[in-house]
Amino acid sequence: MDERRTQTPDRLRALPSRLLALTSARADRLVGERLAAEGARKWHYAVLASLDAYGPASQAELSRRTGVYRSDLVAVINELEAGGHVARTPDPDDRRRNVVTLTPRGVEHLERLDGIVAGVQDELMAPLSVAERALLVGLLERVLSN
Repeated sequence: MDERRTQTPDRLRALPSRLLALTSARADRLVGERLAAEGARKWHYAVLASLDAYGPASQAELSRRTGVYRSDLVAVINELEAGGHVARTPDPDDRRRNVVTLTPRGVEHLERLDGIVAGVQDELMAPLSVAERALLVGLLERVLSN
């Protein structure tokens, strides 16, 4: 057994909030490291996934969809645009705002990132069976929606 775990008081090991935080931190670190090896960040993945799922969007809409702060989203879109993964064009209905669109190159990049993220999920959830993973996801969705 991990020595750190055996030295952790039972009252801490039994706190769901602590376990969620530690698991989240580990997952975030793993995803971040693996995406960085591909020259990407988690917010790149979120923006590309959102555009793929729901189509072109304004920067404000992307912020709402992904949870990326609007002030940070500009830099994310700049990076994705520089890589040819998205295109930013003036909105024909309101020239003061931009519409962001996923490019074919962005679709290919997203597919690579999907593989990386899926690999991290498998690594993180390795101790659980397929049924246990589905159960955990369902329980976490319930907790999060509360």
